[in-house]
Amino acid sequence: MKCKECKATLSLAEHQKSLSDFGVELCERHYARILKIGVKNNTPPEAVQLYYGLREVGVKAMLEWWNGSKSIDIAVSRVKLNIEIEVQPQLLTQEEAIKQLEEAMHSYKKGFTTLQIPDFMVRECLGETIFHIVEIIDGLKRNIRVI
Repeated sequence: MKCKECKATLSLAEHQKSLSDFGVELCERHYARILKIGVKNNTPPEAVQLYYGLREVGVKAMLEWWNGSKSIDIAVSRVKLNIEIEVQPQLLTQEEAIKQLEEAMHSYKKGFTTLQIPDFMVRECLGETIFHIVEIIDGLKRNIRVI
């Protein structure tokens, strides 16, 4: 039982608390950091799980990155990829759908790709979700133009 962030050995209490709240093993220091970020930005636990899962496979991701107008759940700046975790996507209203579409349009105009991933995909098939995101990142890397 080691912290995903600093590799420190965890106590049983730290292990159980961080797993139950975020689904990721974190020491007390990093648990408090993620909790503070999560409360401030309303970060879903699935975003934390996906963030650490991506880091485990070598993706240099950022959790709760500020894009100038809003906080993005996970960003991979090297390839201009924004990942948003959609909580309860089936409860989307028409107004919310239009707002998401407009945000995606502005993101594309700035050269960013935005993925909206349902929270259940992270909970139920994290490995497969990570695999596909890594493939998307590889595709974006191949298409980056050097200026």
